[in-house]
Amino acid sequence: MRVVIAEDLALLRDGLTRLLSAHGFDVAGAVGDPEALAGVLDREEVDVAIVDVRMPPTFTNEGLVAALQAREKRPGLPVVVLSQYVEQLYARELLRSGEGAIGYLLKDRVGNVPDFVETVRQVAGGATILDPKVVAAMVTRLGGHEPLARLTPREREVLSLMAEGRSNAGIGAALVITENAVSKHINSIFTKLDLPTAPDDNRRVLAVLRYLRDPSHS
Repeated sequence: MRVVIAEDLALLRDGLTRLLSAHGFDVAGAVGDPEALAGVLDREEVDVAIVDVRMPPTFTNEGLVAALQAREKRPGLPVVVLSQYVEQLYARELLRSGEGAIGYLLKDRVGNVPDFVETVRQVAGGATILDPKVVAAMVTRLGGHEPLARLTPREREVLSLMAEGRSNAGIGAALVITENAVSKHINSIFTKLDLPTAPDDNRRVLAVLRYLRDPSHS
């Protein structure tokens, strides 16, 4: 699996390169600015891009812009965005950017190596995964709006875990409930959010995220 890394901090960039290489990834490029990222994407075929939100020259949203431009050049390109802080605007912009898997992780998640590597693999494979803190912030922000306000506290927990990319079994293990109970909660969530059911976990997650990214609820 080929990956490109765009991170301006040399130490973290080198660490990510070594970490991913040690876990079987082929690092097609490790760069420190958006222009260099564009250059790698012009030359190389990659399965997933890992991009820091804040990059030179202004360290505001250059990385996000580069990620969105990369997806314009290569529709459907899976992108994992790393951020130092929970920035809901950036998460919403990514979710609005069209087809293709998205990962939005806080940088402290990189310290959990197995979890981080698995997240990169899942996003490269088509999953959309948001950091739990990002999900919590988005759900809290939208909590007063209908129809999200219809959800029970337990359904909100299930919704957050779904948006993190968890399977029904994973949700059940996290909440210490049966998979059958999880399925019932999910069916109730889709009914209350007026969202159709879907044939697999990833589509269910994306349907929930489509609701969360609705600009009318910003």
